[in-house]
Amino acid sequence: MSESPPPPPEFSRLVKVRPHPPETLTIEASDRERVALAQRFGIAAIDSLVAVARFAEDGAAIAVDGAIDAALVQECAVAGDRFPVKVAESFSVRMIPPVRHPTTPDEEIELDEGDLDEIEFDGEMFDLGEIVAQSLALAIDPYAEGPNAEAARKEAGIVSDDAPQDGPLADLLRGLKKD
Repeated sequence: MSESPPPPPEFSRLVKVRPHPPETLTIEASDRERVALAQRFGIAAIDSLVAVARFAEDGAAIAVDGAIDAALVQECAVAGDRFPVKVAESFSVRMIPPVRHPTTPDEEIELDEGDLDEIEFDGEMFDLGEIVAQSLALAIDPYAEGPNAEAARKEAGIVSDDAPQDGPLADLLRGLKKD
């Protein structure tokens, strides 16, 4: 049984870097792309998504530094109502030529902190849109709380761990904390 190919990226912006990358590039997601990304990220909507990236050659590698500005609509993890969220996030990656690791399939590879922000590419072009999409995904709070979260907690009888408690178990707990 053959594997089906991965779906195409929802927000694709190929950047040709040879013979030289552009100095800067601004990309913006279309309505259709924002709807597809919101579905991928499991949020209510993405009202706007713009990114500005700067490129610098570093030998065979390309340093990409940029900033994302987005307006999202998320559902409150507590109350379930929708509320607007602004995202202003920077990103920084190094696009590197393919690395050959002399390993066996089960051998573990140690990665340095800097290796985590390196992405292999074919040396000619890469997808800036997908880099922006993944960076945005990391910036989204999966447990975002909206303005009505506290009221929903109160209505459901959920109290904060810091709130004073009454009852025999609360008295016992307070006695334990004093020691």
